[in-house]
Amino acid sequence: MTWLLKKRFATLAFTLACLMLLVNSCKSVKETTNATTSSGPVPYKDYLTTETQAQKDQRMAWWREARFGLFIHWGLYAIPAGEWKGATNYGEWIRNNAEIPLEEYDKFLQQFNPVKFDAEAWVKMAKDAGMKYIVITSKHHDGFSLFNSATSDYDVMATPFQRDILKELSDACKKEGIRLCFYHSIMDWHHPDYLPRRNWESTRSVEGADMKRYVQYMKDQLRELVSQYGDIGVLWFDGEWEGTWTHEQGLDLYNYVRNLKPDIIVNNRVDKGRGGMAGMTREDGLFGGDFGTPEQEIPDTGIPGVDWESCMTMNGNWGYNKNDQNWKSAGDLIQKLVDIASKGGNFLLNVGPTSEGLFPDASVERLAEMGKWMKVNSESIYGTQASPFKHLNWGKVTQKAVGPNTRLYLHIINYPRNGAIRLPGIANTPIKASLLATPERAITIKRDQDAIQLQLPRQAADPHVTVVALDIEGLPMVFGAPDMQPKNDEFMAPIAVSLPAAPEGFEYRYTIDGSDPAAQSPVYQSPIQVKSSTQIRVKLFKGEQAFGEEAKRSFRKVEPLLAMPVDKQPKPGLRYRYYEGSWSALPDFSRMESKKYGECSNFSLENKTAEEDFGFQFEGMINIPSDDLFTFYLSSDDGSRLLIDGQPVINNDGPHALQERQVSLPLAKGWHRIQVAFFQATGGVELKVEIEGPGTPRGAIPDGWLGH
Repeated sequence: MTWLLKKRFATLAFTLACLMLLVNSCKSVKETTNATTSSGPVPYKDYLTTETQAQKDQRMAWWREARFGLFIHWGLYAIPAGEWKGATNYGEWIRNNAEIPLEEYDKFLQQFNPVKFDAEAWVKMAKDAGMKYIVITSKHHDGFSLFNSATSDYDVMATPFQRDILKELSDACKKEGIRLCFYHSIMDWHHPDYLPRRNWESTRSVEGADMKRYVQYMKDQLRELVSQYGDIGVLWFDGEWEGTWTHEQGLDLYNYVRNLKPDIIVNNRVDKGRGGMAGMTREDGLFGGDFGTPEQEIPDTGIPGVDWESCMTMNGNWGYNKNDQNWKSAGDLIQKLVDIASKGGNFLLNVGPTSEGLFPDASVERLAEMGKWMKVNSESIYGTQASPFKHLNWGKVTQKAVGPNTRLYLHIINYPRNGAIRLPGIANTPIKASLLATPERAITIKRDQDAIQLQLPRQAADPHVTVVALDIEGLPMVFGAPDMQPKNDEFMAPIAVSLPAAPEGFEYRYTIDGSDPAAQSPVYQSPIQVKSSTQIRVKLFKGEQAFGEEAKRSFRKVEPLLAMPVDKQPKPGLRYRYYEGSWSALPDFSRMESKKYGECSNFSLENKTAEEDFGFQFEGMINIPSDDLFTFYLSSDDGSRLLIDGQPVINNDGPHALQERQVSLPLAKGWHRIQVAFFQATGGVELKVEIEGPGTPRGAIPDGWLGH
């Protein structure tokens, strides 16, 4: 059967499958709303607003239990293997970064023939490494699909290989009990209807391109993926940052795939709420997505009550690069897995296979070493929760319930020479402890004031991370340094410093003269009044015994920046100047000729005429309502800078993903000069200027406060 004839049969089969799905969906119309998706008049449920927390917990349960997954970036970009015209620093973005014309890149289609691909071997390597799920690129930004798509001729069936890679992986995953998941790019550099074009594609016309038609194409492919490849666990979206993809489309796509498969999990890159490479969803709106996606980084602290997954490469590239030998060690990767689990997250570790269909040898070696560690210590990762400790100098902790009690898994990264480790600030009674490597050998435990101390063997049980299982009575009672409010250390008017409620049976004792808190120090009962510069030190006590870390804050009384004299009432709003150009840092706009200028009511990019490579400078005044401390927030993608009274106070310069910076300033009542400069390079387009102060909750600067 010829490839074209096969496509026609596949299209017919797909159409029949869609009709069956439509019939089945109509059977459950009672629980749906009357809204319709942009793909047709099928009633659908708004899962974002109707799903209960209990329902979400049930849906997310397998993913939270798993903690460790394999990411696979594979496609046509494996053929050049990171090299183009002598440069060797490319990966899966090679078409964009090397500016390869479409007609040149498409030649890889007839070269893609990974005859050494073995789905069962791939899945077995992931399983042996201790991974519970696999996320593979069903389609990356280059538009090439690794599956037999009835909606596209730019897929694996158009290559000499002509085997449905995802179907083979689906069968292998089912056999091994691994959950298969798909990465699917919203951005598409190949499809004629996707916009915008790359800046360098000057000869590729946009005439006739229709983004709505592209979205329909993407949805048709997603329906194929969800309906034809078994029990898909996650749809992992990417490429949402370009201006042609909107928040409304993100909400719609989230609900679209949830209606196809209600129990599927969807990452937050389906929508526009991701905060840059930190990956966590912003809290300033209702955004689609079930978990955050930090990329190549691990959050500094845990995020209680929030699901997240750090995705990371083993070397410097996602796609295969034959010259990239900058491999992370197996020990480093194991410690990263431990760190992520100790903060309540999942670890999605990437492999970029070769064009032949093989995992690079270095990847195979590291997966095997991680699997060796997981074979002994996996119970300290699977199904665990974040550490109750903020910081430990010897390593990380995970925990899980064991009946009414708790098992703490102590991951010892910096093994002590004398074998002694301490768990500070814990009030629970210890029950027993043992090494996971030698569970039959008990470990000596004793209490040392507010700490539990364990005496381990002098020799580490593992060269990377040694794990101790410590059982304690009840739920963990671990006391760190209490948080003091307000959050600003500077003040103008007198302030009241407050502490959280002390645990039952405990009390906070404090000093304001710089001395150590002791059992004889004053007991905190109500907010501490501060009128002049002082240092407050606080510690938790139970009777004579102190528990946990000390909190120490120095509060400093400051003088305000004086307001400027104003002869007459300023006009409402701001002045702006708009520029076009390509920059890697904020230029001196005052030395440049603007494309246009005018007045605007607030800081807004609505007067731009280009999608990329432009800049704004806003100037005016802000009317501060009272003498006090005010916090300014500046968020942008890309560079921005905020000046108050001619002084730079926030520098958020340089090309970057969405990034927020803040500053608190003592300001006198009245008018102050304000200036914001911004430039846009590539990627997302966003600028936000916010303020927060006494009686003023955080939000956009009110229009009525601005003048010129």
